[in-house]
Amino acid sequence: MQATAYTYDPETRSGQVLLDDGTPMPFDGAAFTAGGLRLLRPGQRVRIETEGQGEALRITLVTLQTL
Repeated sequence: MQATAYTYDPETRSGQVLLDDGTPMPFDGAAFTAGGLRLLRPGQRVRIETEGQGEALRITLVTLQTL
C-alpha cells in the first residue's frame, strides 16, 4: 500500500502517514526500523505494510516507494 509521510520524530523513530484517502495512520519505531530508513521527510511517498483489521490495523513496515 502507498501513503505519504506526514510527521516523523527522529528521537522515537515514529510518526504518521496519510493514506491516499487522506486518513492519518500512525507508525511506531519498530515499523520504521523494519524498513531500513534513516530519515523521513514530510511529503515523501512511502510504501507501507500493515497487519490486522479495523481498530487493530497497524503499520508493520515503512519504506520509500520505488518505481
